[in-house]
Amino acid sequence: MKKTIIALSLVALGMGVAQAQEVVVKIGSSAPLTGAQAHLGKDTENGVRLAVEDANAKGVTIAGKKVKFEVVGEDDQADPKQGTAVAQRLVDAGVKAVIGHMNSGTTIPASRIYNQAGIVMISPSATNPTLTQQGFENIFRVMAHDGKQGPAAAKFAVSKLGKKVAVIDDRSAYGQGLADEFEKAVKAAGGTVTTREFTTDKATDFMTILTKVKSQNPDVIFFGGMDPQGGPMVKQVKQLGIGAKFLMGDGGCTPELIKLAGDAIKEGTAYCTQPGVPLDSMPDAKFKDRFKKRFNAEVQAYSPYSYDATSTVIEAMKTAGSVEPAKYLPALKKVAHKGVTGTIKFDEKGDLKDGAITVYEFKAGKWEPMK
Repeated sequence: MKKTIIALSLVALGMGVAQAQEVVVKIGSSAPLTGAQAHLGKDTENGVRLAVEDANAKGVTIAGKKVKFEVVGEDDQADPKQGTAVAQRLVDAGVKAVIGHMNSGTTIPASRIYNQAGIVMISPSATNPTLTQQGFENIFRVMAHDGKQGPAAAKFAVSKLGKKVAVIDDRSAYGQGLADEFEKAVKAAGGTVTTREFTTDKATDFMTILTKVKSQNPDVIFFGGMDPQGGPMVKQVKQLGIGAKFLMGDGGCTPELIKLAGDAIKEGTAYCTQPGVPLDSMPDAKFKDRFKKRFNAEVQAYSPYSYDATSTVIEAMKTAGSVEPAKYLPALKKVAHKGVTGTIKFDEKGDLKDGAITVYEFKAGKWEPMK
């Protein structure tokens, strides 16, 4: 009887030691979870959560200790001031990495706080080139930046849609940054920018701007901004009888823009560009099905990239044998992680190497990649 009690005690002791060996590692996530862009923000956060759940299900051991990853999600409301407040909260929470932010306007100021704290940040979607031109060694992104997307969109516009282009942006770091790159590339490709107008990322009435655009008779209207503005703008383009083709960057390459535009969006009239390859052509073509099963929602835009950002940083931790940013950072810089969207490798600035750009057209009620 005594031997049995001793044996049971030893087993219990062993279980207690095993439990004590488990380490909780916090990974921060920041995106707009409320407001007009909440559908995109939740999509981004859910990509992080799915990657963490997959890692925990497989079981990860680092430095001889079992690791349980935990997501600390924050709502930055797509607002730069809120973004910096969120960044400080994540630093104070002791996160070992941050996946975010979603918008360039929140990501750039937040990156300075993460840099000062020595925390790795990987954005799944902030495409303004300035982000990785600040000289911060711990800041990365897993999506091609606007220095590539702008010229790709401009080349398509001038060669396929028409040489006279009107450019509008929402004055956000993302929208204006992409429009600037697009405008430069249009001129370099032999096109003409008929007018350059701007609005805000909160506006919904564009009639005054579009009336001026109509007087210029452009072949193409390019809007640098997000779908909450892009959808209503498409409607108002139709209301004014403007015959120009409508083109956006990744901020408009969403099911939500189609929903917001309603009957105003027609085949042969609307296009968008998106960094990366089409969802169905990604190395993990089953991602969208797994995502839908888990969250009962379709992929909007950025969840494959937030998933890859998360799994890449976890891979670097495993390679380095440490969850501390200063120790796994060298491994992250050299990583070649085969992700959902492709192989994740970073250049010396922290930008994604070999990032593709895909052009989409509105066809059969959805965005279809063009051949």
